[in-house]
Amino acid sequence: MTDGLFIAFEGGDGAGKSTQVALLREAFETAGRTVTITRQPGGTDLGREIRDLVLHGAHVAPRAEALLFAADKAHHVDQLIRPALDRGEVVLTDRYTDSAVAYQGAGRDLGAQEIHDLNMWAVDDLVPDLTVVVDVSAQEGRRRRGDVHDRLEAEEDTFHDAIRAHYLAMAQGNPQRYIVVDGTHAPDEIHAQVLERLRAMGALP
Repeated sequence: MTDGLFIAFEGGDGAGKSTQVALLREAFETAGRTVTITRQPGGTDLGREIRDLVLHGAHVAPRAEALLFAADKAHHVDQLIRPALDRGEVVLTDRYTDSAVAYQGAGRDLGAQEIHDLNMWAVDDLVPDLTVVVDVSAQEGRRRRGDVHDRLEAEEDTFHDAIRAHYLAMAQGNPQRYIVVDGTHAPDEIHAQVLERLRAMGALP
């Protein structure tokens, strides 16, 4: 059976991650692979409840926010991601543990290492084979989102600037597992860069 492949898309709100997930799904399915698409939070029934509570509910204390996101990831990996990988599927996720490290660790200033350790425990050390960081400035992300913002999206640009900086620092520190693409480029151009990296990995013909 073909080995499972796990790819995460990360970046600020409005970066265009969902567009890239859809393009990559088509590429893998054309290559004959079975693909599971998911997002965090929200990829399971429990995740959807957590998403509604944390992103659209009343104020949630920062540490509680971090624990709720970690709970979503723990359940998500156990119920959806790891079983799909065990079946030899390609799993594409819109956000994973790096979002928690960036948003709660850097954005909320709760400590990147502490949030990383919490999330690695939650997901039983499952890390993606490749993480694609779709990079846009806080201002560009806000422009793309328009007038519709959830509780995190509505934070000030300084919050989103800290998140962006942390994504870039994580990618710079582990270039074997990350690729950073400029989210202001055309979607097809970004997609071509991702395909090039995956072909270099031997993940696509």
